[in-house]
Amino acid sequence: MSRPRPLSGFPEWSPAERIVEQHVLDVLREVFELHGFASVETRAVEPLDQLLHAGEIDKEVYLLRRLQADDADPEPDRAKQLGLHYDLTVPFARYVLENAGKLAFPFRRYQIQKAWRGERPQEGRYREFTQADIDVIGADTLAFHHDAEMALVMADVFARLPLPPLRMQVNNRKLIEGFYRGLGIDDVPGVLRAVDKMDKVGPAGVHGVLTAEVGLSASQAESCLQLAQISGTDAGVAERVRALGVTHEQLDRGLDELVAVLDAVAGAARPGFEIVAELRIARGLDYYTGTVYETQMVGFEHVGSVCSGGRYDALASDGRTTYPGVGISFGVTRTLGPLFSRDALHASRSTPTCVLVALPDEASRPLAAGVAASLRGRGVPTEVAPEASKYGKQIKFAERRGIPFVWFPRAESGGHEVRDIRSGDQLPADPTTWLPAADDLRPRVSGQPAG
Repeated sequence: MSRPRPLSGFPEWSPAERIVEQHVLDVLREVFELHGFASVETRAVEPLDQLLHAGEIDKEVYLLRRLQADDADPEPDRAKQLGLHYDLTVPFARYVLENAGKLAFPFRRYQIQKAWRGERPQEGRYREFTQADIDVIGADTLAFHHDAEMALVMADVFARLPLPPLRMQVNNRKLIEGFYRGLGIDDVPGVLRAVDKMDKVGPAGVHGVLTAEVGLSASQAESCLQLAQISGTDAGVAERVRALGVTHEQLDRGLDELVAVLDAVAGAARPGFEIVAELRIARGLDYYTGTVYETQMVGFEHVGSVCSGGRYDALASDGRTTYPGVGISFGVTRTLGPLFSRDALHASRSTPTCVLVALPDEASRPLAAGVAASLRGRGVPTEVAPEASKYGKQIKFAERRGIPFVWFPRAESGGHEVRDIRSGDQLPADPTTWLPAADDLRPRVSGQPAG
């Protein structure tokens, strides 16, 4: 068999990186459950027509088909075709419709799963990736305070993770769409797409797209740019928008909602985490109808948003009941990949093992296994040396893997000893009572600035 080549866009982490990822997932689960979110898991595939219903994603959906599928039909029915889900919101909406009779609303769910997108792989963008979502969904109505709750939950998550500084940007789709309609613009999606390119082409480039491609007048384009360049952390944002002289009922509702969110999250900002209104943020998927969030890691802005979401009022409906919701998604793989490549996030060791029980000889393996069982019984991750080689070789085996302690069993006298191989200290120890320092029990995850 020839040496396999890696597949671009399908990351596989090293054991040490996997420990970091597991730590992140554990923190996410703990915080989500502390806030009352229940875990669900949905299937990996959805009907193609449902996947394509939510926005401009058709070129990125992976189809699922049998190798021996019938190719006779050149235009198969989309409702019968299956595709891998590209996010967790669309399958969750379907899950709610199918299980509405069993759920208590407002329903609070979290979901941590893989998703797939057939886009061009680059740093921070993968074809297979893990997402962690929270959503609150109601029946016909959903209180607005849940919009702010999304940011507050993620603020708790970020406070527990050693990530670079994060900047959460918030906006409101009613605000920007109402502003555009107040200018007499009909092609709102076209303006949103153009403004979304601001970071890539700059204000002048966006102005050119708005006039040449979207068909706006020079004054309309200028007003759109003025709105897009407004930012702030308090109600002063609304005053600056109104000063532009545009009026529309939808704009007024959006401004009121944005200010309410800013007021609610005012206490959530802390060192390393900032929440700011950015009126150029819109989110690309069509199902968002109100508050929208995007979050960037400072110093890694080229990666794009690592935590995003918003309000969707009509994504799920069975014809009798509409299920409005609001949610936010943390891109686990998108966040970790760039940090791993710069050694900006790492584990203290590449194995969960805390203690290696040495083997004096093969006849002592039952004794060593008994010591290991005693330690494991009290929550100490332990393994037995793979072979009864010289003690120096067994200690080097532990050093290579980052295992901090080597245990030396003594059958004849019961005088066991344990060595901290970092300091060289070796002391008597009882396998029924000994415990390591709390910081050594599990691998520690830490971060450092990218070099």
